[in-house]
Amino acid sequence: MCGIAGIITKKENKDEIIKKMSERIKHRGPDGEGYYIDQNIALAHRRLSIIDLETGNQPMYNENQNLVIVYNGEIYNFIELRDILKEKGHIFKTQSDTEVLVHGFEEWKYELPKHLRGMFAFAIYDKNIKELFLARDNFGIKPLYYYKTNETFMFASEIKAFLDVEDFKKELNENILKAYLEFSFVPTNETFFKGVHRLDAGSYLIYKDNNITINKYFKLDFKENHKTFEEAVESIKTVMQESVEKHLLSDVEVGSFLSSGIDSSYIVSLAKPNKTYTVGYDLEKYDEIKYAKELAEKLEINNTSKIITKEEYLENLEKIMYYLDEPTSDPAAISLYFVAKLASQDVKVVLSGEGADEFFGGYNYYRKDVDWGFYNKLPYFIRHTISNIAKLLPEFKGINFLIRRGEKLENHYIGVNRNFSNKMANKILNKKYDLNGVDVTKDIYDEYKNYTEIEQMQAIDINFWLMKDILLKADRMTMASSLEGRVPFIDIEVFKVGASLPLDYKVTKENTKVALRAAAKDVIPTKAYEKKKLGFPVPIREWLKSPSFYEEVERTLNNATSKKYFNNKLINKLLEQHKIGKKDNYRKIWTIYCFLKWYEVYFEKV
Repeated sequence: MCGIAGIITKKENKDEIIKKMSERIKHRGPDGEGYYIDQNIALAHRRLSIIDLETGNQPMYNENQNLVIVYNGEIYNFIELRDILKEKGHIFKTQSDTEVLVHGFEEWKYELPKHLRGMFAFAIYDKNIKELFLARDNFGIKPLYYYKTNETFMFASEIKAFLDVEDFKKELNENILKAYLEFSFVPTNETFFKGVHRLDAGSYLIYKDNNITINKYFKLDFKENHKTFEEAVESIKTVMQESVEKHLLSDVEVGSFLSSGIDSSYIVSLAKPNKTYTVGYDLEKYDEIKYAKELAEKLEINNTSKIITKEEYLENLEKIMYYLDEPTSDPAAISLYFVAKLASQDVKVVLSGEGADEFFGGYNYYRKDVDWGFYNKLPYFIRHTISNIAKLLPEFKGINFLIRRGEKLENHYIGVNRNFSNKMANKILNKKYDLNGVDVTKDIYDEYKNYTEIEQMQAIDINFWLMKDILLKADRMTMASSLEGRVPFIDIEVFKVGASLPLDYKVTKENTKVALRAAAKDVIPTKAYEKKKLGFPVPIREWLKSPSFYEEVERTLNNATSKKYFNNKLINKLLEQHKIGKKDNYRKIWTIYCFLKWYEVYFEKV
């Protein structure tokens, strides 16, 4: 796992510029640094040594040195690809997966990413034709950002690498603020830094002659097969065993995060790493430590745990916002920061359980056709009329159900964790912004209009919640501690199995992830396979009612930046309602608070 950066510019001091860019992302690779600099381009690589410790340094070249690569990630099928390339006459000097990419590009050119199984973001520069090729893995496990001015093009693993570059103009892109409130994270390939874009997952970018060309090489596809339930369960067992084995490939020790739920418990039960790590809180319903220790004891492996206090949670928030690059109000980001810091004291690599819910149907919302079939049998025009009436009424219990069930999916479902409604976001903001949540998701709905509703919801959640929130925080929070995080569920072969399952193998009236739970039951020695999803639960809801936590949040929500962008009278009403227990507004409050803390870090302090 590493960090990469590069700049194409006419400036003479490329060596100074690229070293500043590299220094900003030193945490991604403290084991070493490498550079390639010529009259046109400067490339940097920060190394965290995991595979081929002796000869895997970067930048790396092909035989005649016309191609140079900087790369972040792991290619899990690199041994098979190396054998194929050797048969085609390519000569290898190292045992690294990096060299497989260089020779793979010689052989397959822009088709290279289609051959790869793993997580990656890389840049290959062709000196002869002065062409830069950037690519990112199928699901966006590894990050990649770019920025262009009239005569300069930059890319990096993290946005902060651009901050010290003279040609970078730091401006807030406030046009995505309403979309952020609706999603609770940045759902677009635009970022909050004007002009900075993320390269989308499953895409590659070509930069040549001051022009950018972007192509998508991977598309999610759902193709239901007709296997029996038992056959489907066996398919899951086989592919998960294989994926976990590939994700254990390393020249250093591999540990694992461990919570109380099925996802990490399944991975740990398959991998049986010697070291596992868990964080919890001093409120019992939010503490997963005892469940993790029970599993570790049954598997006869070690578990190290830590209780996070509300004081250190707040104390570390600014630092965490710096490492995140972009604001997210997902409370699990902070939990990940602490568990990664804990693990980094012992190991360089950890396994983690992200992706199972999106691939195998883990969210309760996916059960709507099963749970509410009786209401869905009403003619649409009746449900739609009820929905329109409900929108005019004051909020009451069940009103969201009536509104959603009377609208077409594409007009209300922007993700499983929707935060502000469009209407409420408009009220809370001082300015009118044109970009709505449904505008962000429209292209995905258009692309998947012939799929079932649950497949459409999975496509939305994979493209937004998974790729732009879950994986962003997983990467940043592990790399903040110079730790490589690996996600065995988020594997192309695992996705193919999950995408082939019929609805009732995913969700029933009784449960979610039905087939996955059946597969996990045979290897997890506790009842973790039965547990409902918690997902790094954090007691912010309760903490917001404690004096010190409340006072800090209230102070930030009433600062000058808040008054510039938000309706402070309404914000304080939400805060007071939550404090006295009238309404549970913690997610809305925390989303605004996190944006303000992020803004403070990047626009007032850095």
